[in-house]
Formats: sequence, C-alpha cells, structure tokens
Amino acid sequence: MLKEDLVQAPNDLEPFWMPFTPNRHFKREPRLISAAEGMHYLTPDGRRILDSSAGLWCCNAGHAPRRVVEAVRRQIGELDFAPSFQFGHPRAFELAARLRDLFPGDLDYAFFTNSGSESVDTALKIALCYQRVIGQGSRTRIIGRERGYHGVGFGGISVGGIGPNRKWYGPLLPGVDHLPHTRVLEHTAFSRGQPAWGAHLADELERLVELHDPSTIAAVIVEPVAGSIGVYPPPLGYLERLREITERHGILLIFDEVITAFGRLGRGSAAEYFGVRPDLVTTAKGLTGGTVPMGAVMVRKPIYDAIVTENGGPDHAIELFHGFTYSAHPLATAAALATLDTYREEGLFENAAALAPHFEEAVHSLRDCPNVVDIRNLGLMGAVELAPRDGAPGARGYAAMVRAFFDHDMMIRITGDTIALSPPLIATRADIEEIVTRLRAILTGLD
Repeated sequence: MLKEDLVQAPNDLEPFWMPFTPNRHFKREPRLISAAEGMHYLTPDGRRILDSSAGLWCCNAGHAPRRVVEAVRRQIGELDFAPSFQFGHPRAFELAARLRDLFPGDLDYAFFTNSGSESVDTALKIALCYQRVIGQGSRTRIIGRERGYHGVGFGGISVGGIGPNRKWYGPLLPGVDHLPHTRVLEHTAFSRGQPAWGAHLADELERLVELHDPSTIAAVIVEPVAGSIGVYPPPLGYLERLREITERHGILLIFDEVITAFGRLGRGSAAEYFGVRPDLVTTAKGLTGGTVPMGAVMVRKPIYDAIVTENGGPDHAIELFHGFTYSAHPLATAAALATLDTYREEGLFENAAALAPHFEEAVHSLRDCPNVVDIRNLGLMGAVELAPRDGAPGARGYAAMVRAFFDHDMMIRITGDTIALSPPLIATRADIEEIVTRLRAILTGLD
C-alpha cells in the first residue's frame, strides 16, 4: 500500500542538473513524487497522481509489482555485483534464454546494456563489426530516419532525427543519412492505427542506396512505431517494404524497440506484432518495467556466428571489443526475470491487446477538444497533437503537462505540443476512461 510516512521534499533543489527539463522553471514550481504503486504516484503532500505514461514508457507492469520487489530484495542479499567481463552469473544466462524464446525467428542472442541509448550504440557497433568480418568493410554508412529518437549517445543522436538533440554537438558521426518521417497531416491526420497512406515513403531508401551505393551502407535503424517524437505508427506496408529493400541490398535492419518491446503493442515485440523480422532489436524500458536500469540487444544467429564462432581467431581472443561494467548486473537480471514472470502470470500482454480497441475509441473521442490537430494510436500508445501557440512552439504542450499535474492529479508525457499516452499494461477500461476524462478537462481549459 502507499504509505503516509512519506519522504520529505528536499530543501535545496539547485544541485541536481535535471535531464530533458527546463531547470529554471521546474525549480520555481517543482513537481515532486515520493512513492508509487500500481497506476499511481504519490506526492510528498499525499496527492495521488494518475500515471498515463507508465513513467517514461517503461513501467509496463505498473509501479512496485510484488514479484519484482521481492526478487530484487532477495538478490541484493545474495549477489550484489558480478563482472560480465571474463566471468558470469547464472541469472544472466537464464535471462538471455528467456529472451531468445520471447523474440521471433532466430533473434537468439542477447547482449546486455543498461539503457536504450547503450542498446542503440551497441547495435550500431555490432552491425559495423559484422559487415567487416564478412568482408564488407566498405559498409560503414548508417541510415536513420527524420524525427527518429535513438537515445542520447553520439551514435544514437547521429542516426536520430530530432533537431534539438543534435544541433549542440558538432558534426556527430560521419557517414549517416536519413529517411523522411511518415507523419504528413494532410494524408494521415486522425488515422486509427496504421495509416493507409505512406508505404511509398520506404522507397526513399532506394534513392539513398542509389546515391551512396549499397556497398557503403551497413544498416538501417528505425523505430517500428516512432515513440518519443509523438507516436507515429508505420503506414500499412511500410516496414515490410524496408525489410525487402534492405535484404535485397545486404543491409542490416535494426528495429529500435526500446518503447515497443514487452507488451506495448500487445505482443512481446513489434517485430512479432508486424510480422517483420529485423536483424537486430534494441530494447530497455519494459525489460525490467523501469525498476532497475537495463537494456538488451537481440541479435540474429547468423550475425552472432559470423562475429563469434566463424572468425577463426584463437580461443582466448575477445571477439567483440565492447561492453559495460554493469552489463547483466545481478539486480537487473533478477528484476527482468521477475518482470517477465509478471507479464506472463498476470496476462499483461493479453490485457494490452484486449484493451487496445477501447483505448483507440477513448483517445479519438478527444478530437473535438480545442486546439487538437491530430490523434494517433496503436496498441497502448496514443498521441494527441495540439496546434502550437503563435510564436511559441511547445508552450501549449508544456502548459498542459503542468496543468495536468497541479490541477488534475495526472502525469502526462509531452514532446513539443504533442501529449503522448502509454498507460501501464495493468490498466483497466475504467483507468482509460479516467485518463481521457481528465485529459478532456485539461484540454478544454487550455488557452
């Protein structure tokens, strides 16, 4: 249960340089949370805050799920840390095997990281390494997509396509190009699920292949459903077309599933949901339900075999010079295994799939609210896009977030003037109705 003996608000907010936050405004009007359970956060003054965004797209099993809490408590007393360089611990191998069984096709190998950003940079390095070991060392170019988000490592912001994430940091990685994004309001506004228009945008990859020559391109990376920019479901046939083009030209296809994996679409992965098999899949967030930082890159068997088992080096030689101190951390593996158990035993993927049609209807009911210019959805992902205020892009979305927290006891996720919704997979129809009812009140009172 949520406790009343809450942690007191800190008396000095200044030393913490907050990420992706307007620090000056926050420290004047802080939005502090001190406890969480199920669908709610609790503030230091005891208000219950309805979580419409699963934290940051990650708390898929809700907050403080019992199995996960107990597993992490046991693990810290049993094995606090074990190096993954030259040593291992049993739960790391158990988790890798469980993930092999969850992901489709021959995505059989898991390389563990600590975040989505690390997963992306790891996948890019594996792709480049693979092309080199198979004798395709000229393939060094990576193709991303405009408005794509792939974390904040230098690799991720290079292949990513969100301007403010890129512009401060110089020329970034060389040899990167971008596909166009798929949100074109005159053709796709208020689509339910996958837009019928836009599959042809995948053919832009053929143009880039012709421009650069396929012998220079190592991989294409896309989010199957673009999440952080504001939920862009792929047009019907779009991902299938990307797969066909990349396969024909010997280019690896990477799905960034940091958001979509582990039930967000009612399946274990977007690869399973769409029936499209990528060569690598990046994950994080829902892997542990946000409880302990962890990510994983799922890799197809031929890629692993080329780098690890077929390279002809001596047995004592490291095959891939890459890794992290906290790869497969014991607490993270315990949390991930318990989270997978929770998903299965509580039927949370099935709940998300069953709830998705109701979620779609509920979210699209907001179409008549003031300033709404588009609504998008797929699975338990939704977005309500607002018209920007004149000369102040992002201000209306920010005002909605602040108003939601202080006036309507709800946490919403914003990206510019778009409100993104991704409720925990434990949500009920009543929870969805409550989220939409509160959001309607927020939008109706917003100038």
